Amino acid sequence: MLRAAGVGAGDEVIVPAFGNAEVAEAVIQAGALPVFADIDPATYCLDAVEVDAAVGPRTAALVAVHRFGRPADMTRLWDVGQRRGLLVLEQGESEAPYAEIEERRARATYLDGRLRGVRTPERGAGHTYQQYVVRVPGNGRPDRDAFARAVRAKGVECRVPVKTSVHRMPGFRQDVCLPETERAADETLTLPVDASLTKREMQRIVSTCNALGGLLQPAF
Repeated sequence: MLRAAGVGAGDEVIVPAFGNAEVAEAVIQAGALPVFADIDPATYCLDAVEVDAAVGPRTAALVAVHRFGRPADMTRLWDVGQRRGLLVLEQGESEAPYAEIEERRARATYLDGRLRGVRTPERGAGHTYQQYVVRVPGNGRPDRDAFARAVRAKGVECRVPVKTSVHRMPGFRQDVCLPETERAADETLTLPVDASLTKREMQRIVSTCNALGGLLQPAF
């Protein structure tokens, strides 16, 4: 898509650093340079204000990546693109059947109302909960990783969605300050909301997380 739009050598493309490296790799394969902008902590997608601040004389495009089933704020991103004369591209996520999405939403609602000691995801229009992403309070990654190990030891499946931000990876490393991206990489954890989960399994997720959450102290 970038090549078809004429993006290439000498151009810069604004992309998120929170996620995998495939979008930044695509920019490089097109001959352009990826420029990383920070995310909105509620959606984990590009923040339009940060994108606007990252635009330079060589910026040709931005790529918005929808994350965890929560869509990026495309209205504001398109506005930035129109004002700045940029190509705006989107990378979506695979769609599940409607019935499955509704089951996930129901399980997300159950967890939202019962989890303590972790920050539940902010609800938003169109959220499909492809992943149910919580934040573990504390003093950063060591607390999140310890929490994850303890949860797994109790038989609850969980995983770290983004272990290393792209702007910290070899080959993409840039000296840029992305505080929300780095905070999200340190704190986020996905919990299961699969349609196949039984009520007993959902109760175990809640009881396990709530018992552990009280052990963590918030950062000051």
